[in-house]
Amino acid sequence: MTLIAPSILSADFACLAEQVGAAAAAGADWIHVDVMDGRFVPNITMGFVVVEALRAITELPLDVHLMIAEPERYVERFVRAGADVVTIHAEATAHVHRALQMVRNAGAKAGLAVNPATPLDWFDDVWGDLDLALLMSVNPGFGGQKFIERSLDRLRRLRERRDAENPQVLIEVDGGVNPNNAGVLARTGADVLVAGSAVFNSSPVAANIEALRDAIAG
Repeated sequence: MTLIAPSILSADFACLAEQVGAAAAAGADWIHVDVMDGRFVPNITMGFVVVEALRAITELPLDVHLMIAEPERYVERFVRAGADVVTIHAEATAHVHRALQMVRNAGAKAGLAVNPATPLDWFDDVWGDLDLALLMSVNPGFGGQKFIERSLDRLRRLRERRDAENPQVLIEVDGGVNPNNAGVLARTGADVLVAGSAVFNSSPVAANIEALRDAIAG
C-alpha cells in the first residue's frame, strides 16, 4: 500500500488545524512538514513551534523534511517537538552518517533525501542506517513545481538498490505529485507520496485525497 503524506507547505496557515483535520479525516497516512532555512534552499518556512502545534492537533505521524544546512544541529530538537520521521539532505551536511544516527538515537525514524541532480550513490553506505529514502522530483525550496520526468527512471533505479540492500526502507517521492502521475509512481516503487498543491487547493481536501487514492489503485 502506497502512503499519502499531504504537505502542509501548500496549506492555508490561517486554518491549519482545520486543514490537517480534513486531511486526517480523508484518510491521509502522514503529515509532511517542509522545514526550510533560507540557506540550503532559497526559502524560509517553519520550525519547532509548528511541529509542536501539529503534534497537539493530530495523531498522524509527522514526517519532518529538513531542507536546512547542518541539520545535525537541530534533529534532536525536532524529535522532541514531535517528529516521527526526520529526513536530512545528503547535500546539506558533511556528516550524513552521524546525523542519521542522531535521529535514531533521539527516537525517530531516519530519512535521507537527495536532490534531482544528486547521484543515488549517496545511499550506498547508509542503507542499514535508514528507515526512509526520499527522492526529490523537483528542486527543493518551493511548492507547486512541475514533476521532473527523469525522476521516474531514478525512482526505478533507487528501488532496485533498496530491494537489494535493505527492503525495509521506505521510498518516498516529493515534488509535483498529482493524480496524473501518482499511479505510475506507486507502480514504479514509491511507498510514500508527498503531495502539497494536489491536496491543498480550491477543491475539497477529501476529494483531492480520493483522487490520489484512485490513481494509485488504478
